[in-house]
Parts: sequence; structure tokens; C-alpha cells
Amino acid sequence: MTAQDPKQKDTSRELSGAPDLKWLEGEVPLARGFDDTYFSRAGGMEETRHVFLDGNGLPERFEGRQAFTIAEFGFGTGLNFLTTLATLAGMSRPPGLHFISFELFPMTAGQLERALAAFPVLAETSAELISKWAPKPGWNRMTVSKADLLLGIGDARDLIADLVVESGQVPVDGTVIAPVDAWYLDGFSPAKNPELWDADLLASAATLTAWDGTLASYTAAGWVRRNLHSAGFAIEKKAGFAGKREMVVGRKS
Repeated sequence: MTAQDPKQKDTSRELSGAPDLKWLEGEVPLARGFDDTYFSRAGGMEETRHVFLDGNGLPERFEGRQAFTIAEFGFGTGLNFLTTLATLAGMSRPPGLHFISFELFPMTAGQLERALAAFPVLAETSAELISKWAPKPGWNRMTVSKADLLLGIGDARDLIADLVVESGQVPVDGTVIAPVDAWYLDGFSPAKNPELWDADLLASAATLTAWDGTLASYTAAGWVRRNLHSAGFAIEKKAGFAGKREMVVGRKS
């Protein structure tokens, strides 16, 4: 049996299609179905850098690597992906990036364009992503700024079973992947979207993770930490972003 807040219902089984968005001040999108924002109103790129890059020891761990694999729950606006690309662009010898992400309710191209317009420094890669944006249910592969993006559209609890770890460092065609070096756990709030923090899902994530792989998340909810620990990660609390008291980082143990 998986551990989650027993008061929560399975929202993923009730919603479908593109998200119904409310636009807050500063053009911050809020998903009405989950009553949660896609990124912090205190600064979306800054949040990504603090939580997901710094939380996974990046960009330092990029150094000296030929390839690096990141996986993410909750593609959303693509901001984490694009901010990671911007970080790699600042390196003299960046590794090849393989980025795997899951999204149950993909935005339309128009919604993506509106959300990402808030980040003019990402304009070039945002435009490239939007120009190639035509997600269909199942696995979608595209190249953005030389990075390989493998995007799963559907319920992550179902799609993750399609992924198989290849013994080498370079992924091959299909859903055979290199071991995941870093996880961005960025689903909506566990209280609103418990499915993406499900114990079985996190255990599946652990099986895809490299022996020295790491994770980071903005949430430090107790039952999420317990699920991560049960999955096989050593978990540590750290200071959160923009006044948020705690977040978590982890390493496969």
C-alpha cells in the first residue's frame, strides 16, 4: 500500500486535456484543477536554481561529464528544463543533456508562450521549444538547443514502467535511458497532487537512478520524506526558496 495523505482524492483520474489556467500578477500561471502555481511568484528561474540546480549539486556535477541525465516529475511550463539549458550554455565544455519529464496536462503552445514570456533571458530556447511543441499521449522526443528531451504525456505512474536503464552512459532510441543522475521532483503541492509523490512511483524512480544519483524538491512534507526514504534515498532538509522554511535533497543510498 502506498503512503499519501488519506484525505486526498486521485485528481489525475478526474481531469483531462490542457490545464485550465488563471493568470496571476506577473503572468504567473495557476492551475485551477490543483489550485497551485507553476512557479514561484518570488522568481521562477531563481527558484529553479535554488531548489533543483543547487539542490542537486549543479552545475558543479556537470564538470568533466560527457553526458548527464536529469528526470523530472511535472514538466509544466518547461521552466526547469530551459533554466538548466541556460546553465549549460554558460559552461565552456558542457555535457550532453538527456532530460526526461512527465506531464499529465500539457499546456497548449499559446499557454507556454504566455508563461515563458515572463523570462526574456530564455527567449531563444523558449521559442525553439514552442516551435516544436506538439505533445501527444505517450512518449514524445524532441531536440532543443542540442539537448535530448524525452517527454511522457500521461500518468507518470503508468509511463514510468516503460523506462528501462541501459548499462552504458548514452541513451539509445525509444525509452531505454541512461541511469538518472538527478531528479527534479516538481509536481504540484503534495496536498493537492498526491499522485506524483506516491510511494510506488518514487520507488520506481529509485530503480532508474544512478548509484550516486540525487534528488531535490521544494516540499519537505513528512509523508513525502518517508516515501523517499522507503524508496532508497537518504534525505536531508535544507532551507527553502524565498522564505520557505524547508526543502529536501536526497542521494541514492
